[in-house]
Amino acid sequence: MVRVGVVGHVEWVQFAVVDAVPAAGTIVHARETFFEPGGGGAVAAVQLVRLAGSAVFLTAIGNDDAAQEVRRALRERLGVEVHAAIRDEPQRRTFTFLDGAGERTITVLGERIVPLRSDPLPWESLADLDAIYLTAGDADAVRAARAARVLVATPRAMAALAASGVRLDVLVRSASDPGERYEPGMLDPAPRWIVSTQGERGGSWSGETDGTWDATALPGPAVDAYGCGDSFAAALAYGLGSGMDLPDAIELGARCGAACLCGRGPYGAQLDLR
Repeated sequence: MVRVGVVGHVEWVQFAVVDAVPAAGTIVHARETFFEPGGGGAVAAVQLVRLAGSAVFLTAIGNDDAAQEVRRALRERLGVEVHAAIRDEPQRRTFTFLDGAGERTITVLGERIVPLRSDPLPWESLADLDAIYLTAGDADAVRAARAARVLVATPRAMAALAASGVRLDVLVRSASDPGERYEPGMLDPAPRWIVSTQGERGGSWSGETDGTWDATALPGPAVDAYGCGDSFAAALAYGLGSGMDLPDAIELGARCGAACLCGRGPYGAQLDLR
């Protein structure tokens, strides 16, 4: 059994399904609304459960009702082993439009709440894991995560990654997202590989080896893009943790990203190997 986990953040997300995102000054009516735990850490943790059968999630949450809903949904409905530090502040929320073109448009409410190595979480247990995907934390949390056999991370945690001084196995990024920019020298030591996704154009990797891949055919009609990138990254981490070489792990990641695109919200159609 592959032992996997996530160190990162979670949000309480309200989704609204609309034909199109409203233009300034206009009103639209949502065809459907629903709430889910979201954010990269939560999406990745659920994808790992569906690939490995179980996953540990070290995170931090607020002290309000929304925070309790986040933890309850992840544990009881989505099957994640959640360990959450409690902050004396409201849970971070987001409001997300899901439009008729399959795109998601996100408004963030509140600051990101991240796990810290000083939090009373089971950090020592991370050394028993085959792979971790990291979306948020402080530098010491990154160092604790490095105890796993494979460590994959997002550039959205760049400040902590740079301060940690550890070597990542993979930094996975969207080539089209300015918030996930990476240039040589931003991390020292450099990751073994930089994996850059390009949506329907596939992607590329560079580092110890270089290569490209083509996009995976969708298993059904595209519904919405929320969670595709983090589903990809989680599956990549799982693949490397299970002993796959990088191209095969990327292929699994691409399958998971494509599957996620075909479901409503982050969990409607994630690839499930159980």
